Amino acid sequence: MNTPLLRVQLRRGEDVVLARRRTRQLAAHLGLDLQEQSRLATAVSEVCRNAVEYAGGGWAELEVDTGAESALIVRVVDRGPGIPHLQSVLGGTYRSSSGLGVGLLGARRLSDRFRIESTPGQGTVVELGKLLPSGRLPPPVSPAELGRRLTAERPDDTVTELEIRNQELMRALATLAERQAETDRLNAELNETNRGVLALYAELDDRATELARVSQLKSAFLSGITHELRTPLNSILNMTRILLARMDGELNPEQELQVTLIQRAATTLTDLVADLLDLARIEAGKTEVRLASFTLLDLFGALRGMFRPLLSTDEVALVFDAPEHEVTLTTDEGKLSQILRNLISNAIKFTERGEIRVRAAQADDDTIVFSVTDTGVGIAPDDQARIFEEFTQVDNPLQKHVRGTGLGLPLSRKLAGLLGGRLEVESTPGAGSRFELQLPRIHRNPRITPAEGVALLIGGQSRHG
Repeated sequence: MNTPLLRVQLRRGEDVVLARRRTRQLAAHLGLDLQEQSRLATAVSEVCRNAVEYAGGGWAELEVDTGAESALIVRVVDRGPGIPHLQSVLGGTYRSSSGLGVGLLGARRLSDRFRIESTPGQGTVVELGKLLPSGRLPPPVSPAELGRRLTAERPDDTVTELEIRNQELMRALATLAERQAETDRLNAELNETNRGVLALYAELDDRATELARVSQLKSAFLSGITHELRTPLNSILNMTRILLARMDGELNPEQELQVTLIQRAATTLTDLVADLLDLARIEAGKTEVRLASFTLLDLFGALRGMFRPLLSTDEVALVFDAPEHEVTLTTDEGKLSQILRNLISNAIKFTERGEIRVRAAQADDDTIVFSVTDTGVGIAPDDQARIFEEFTQVDNPLQKHVRGTGLGLPLSRKLAGLLGGRLEVESTPGAGSRFELQLPRIHRNPRITPAEGVALLIGGQSRHG
């Protein structure tokens, strides 16, 4: 419910000043602080000035809303031509040379309540409101008492009004100065942070350069040392073959056992050297991708013939599942076979009983999915990412019986990436593991460029992809 208190006629500029004074006086009686008084008085002054300058005059009605949320209401009414493009003005998209739109938007921002109605040829009504601090009239003030006080109270003269407005301006300037000081402080902190970030980036660049240099040295060292190790290891293996073939005479059982142990140790070292050399070549970008076409049946046949004799117990079954129809691949058969050999070897090492199933399925025309599933000891969730790190071995119940280099799985994942695929693992401790290799059926060489130094060999002819 609104209770009218005072009306101010608007005919000239002095009336605008009077409406501003009365608004501020009433706001003070209602307990609004100086800042809120100034904000509402400024908004009322702007709207009243529009009524005088653009509509030829009107009036301002000061009221108190005594409803659920008490508020001071100022309604400015004119009988001018109305405001064209009102929605564009309120939306901030209309540009007027007179500045009318800017004034209305500013008045709306300074008010708690804002309502405007404008009809072409019939005038405009703008209602501005400020909520009272406590949400109700300050006791013992009543609307009737407020009306008597305003009627009896003499409006300030022009000099006093100018002094008040100057004080308001000084307060506004002081607030702006405080905000500027805070902005300067934040800018200084930001500049300091930026300098720290720049220093950090510079340090990261230095570290990246150093890491790249160390990686190159490591690859060069691995490549060199593995080449140096291969010759004596091959000599040892050849000598053990000669001895075990009895080419230099018979061996007694103890001698045969010792030579066999030497041969196994040399074979293990040879495999380690081969893995190290492959890793060094991949990291140096010098791995050759030899493309050839072959069928899954031929690939699985070779793997089956290789691993069946290696099963040392009848408690583990090695099963190969190939697609019923013939599927032809065009990729590096040697590297694909190396990945699968590593996966099957791991499954044999860590499966005491049950089954190892090697499967291949065509996911779509372009993708082949290989999987090696076992019923072995499994891998803990926290270790499933670590097994693809070089020289990393995780604890498991068979660790004391099974030793490895920790290079097979990291090398397999790098080879999978080189062939355009990816290698993932799913495992449950005590229930087994499943390694899945997704590979393009036809290797299209999307990741290899001449700058990487990887040679493609197709049909015996070398070319750089």
